[in-house]
Order: sequence, then structure tokens, then C-alpha cells
Amino acid sequence: MSHVQVFDKPMCCSTGVCGPQVDPVLPQFAADLDWLKSQGHQVDRFNLAQQPEAFAQNADVQQILAAQGVECLPLVMIDGQQVSAGEYPSREKLTEWTGTVKKTTSLPLSSSGGCCGGGGGGCCE
Repeated sequence: MSHVQVFDKPMCCSTGVCGPQVDPVLPQFAADLDWLKSQGHQVDRFNLAQQPEAFAQNADVQQILAAQGVECLPLVMIDGQQVSAGEYPSREKLTEWTGTVKKTTSLPLSSSGGCCGGGGGGCCE
């Protein structure tokens, strides 16, 4: 399983829904991270306003911030490698980068024809 780290720009909280102008991407991204956790990945999210030590303790993050400034935030790293900067990636991108297998659900199909499968007693007799 992958280790996903998100280094956020300064916000009041990780959802970002506390301010007067809510960015609709933030609640979706929070839900996508919860989904990654449910798939078994380790997810850590750091807010520059509340956890500056996490930024200072990561040499790669320090280097990227020094080169690009805070415009690189949010910064997403997977297993120590930068995969995204300056925007919140979609669930599809997170799925691809973590190698998560998407589970699809579908209704069972009848193999012998008819809506109830035929073979006696059903409505297709």
C-alpha cells in the first residue's frame, strides 16, 4: 500500500469549508482521501497554518517550497515522490498513482436467457 502525503496551503482546517467562499474542490478531495484510506493506503495531510513543523522536517518539501514558493501548495507526494503541485488531483489520478484497483459493481447477468434466467418457475416460462 502507498503512503500519501498532502501538504496544504494555510487553511482554517483540512476541509476548507469554514471561510466565506468555499472551494468546492476541497470537500471532494477530502472525500477522495477518505476513500484512499478505506482502500488500505496511509494518508497524512498537513496544513501549513497548523502544522508548519511537518513542512520544515521534510527536506523535499523544503526544497520545492524554496524553488517554487507557496504557489506549489497543495503538494502531493506518494511514497516520497512528488506527483502533484499547485492543485488538488482527482480521484482518478490518485487511483492511478497509488495503483489502486477500482472495484466496479454490476448487476448479475442471466446466462440462460430471459429476465429471470429461464429454467422453470420464472416469469419467462
